[in-house]
Amino acid sequence: MNSSVTLSIGDSYHLRSGKDRITYAGMPSDNVYSIVQRKRESLPYGWSGQAWNLFYPRTQKTIRIDGVNISVESVTTDEIRLQIG
Repeated sequence: MNSSVTLSIGDSYHLRSGKDRITYAGMPSDNVYSIVQRKRESLPYGWSGQAWNLFYPRTQKTIRIDGVNISVESVTTDEIRLQIG
């Protein structure tokens, strides 16, 4: 099932049940965009989370995060449009 998603800076999207969340982190330079991959786990004493920035060249249109294929339709300093497959 493919879904089209548009994320502004700071917006998050849950890839699917059992998978991570992603957040658009903008463009640190003219030719690079960043997506934050976030994990959240249940531990005996509560919830714990980890996150890290992934950096991609602006020309890269196909990425894979947590086993999910993602096509980048467009990217600007303010938003990114994705096709999540």
